Amino acid sequence: MTETRVHLARSAKPAYKALDEFSREVGRIARDAGVDDRLKELIMLHASQLNGCAYCVRVHMERAGAAGISADDVSQLPAWRESGVFSDRERAALELTEAHTFIHRAGISDDLYHRVGSVLSEPEYVGVSWLAISINAFNRLTIAGRYPVPPATG
Repeated sequence: MTETRVHLARSAKPAYKALDEFSREVGRIARDAGVDDRLKELIMLHASQLNGCAYCVRVHMERAGAAGISADDVSQLPAWRESGVFSDRERAALELTEAHTFIHRAGISDDLYHRVGSVLSEPEYVGVSWLAISINAFNRLTIAGRYPVPPATG
């Protein structure tokens, strides 16, 4: 193999195109379920932070700003359980996002399912879950490929 990492998205374009279309469909499902852009970007940012995916954090930081998420909101994400800046709905979505991101640890327990389900509607639960599943796939793709993240300009 070459010294430079194989760029998985370019090396298997049909697979990447399918993943991209999957992501677009997930976005439609979430939007139709009432998941607004703020909540969507909190989910995408938090999963990317948890996975250590600098590339996706950069992408979703830009989108977060457009969705009205402040720098203070972003700084509070790692401490969302102790922070007062997130609504109950956002907190439920962040907890579900963590469960999907670390699903190998404990799955989605009945306790978590019922706790989150007492706050989110069933369509919201479905939308948040699919968003978390989608971003976790992209995180794995970009981390495996070591996609470069140059310093921000501006």
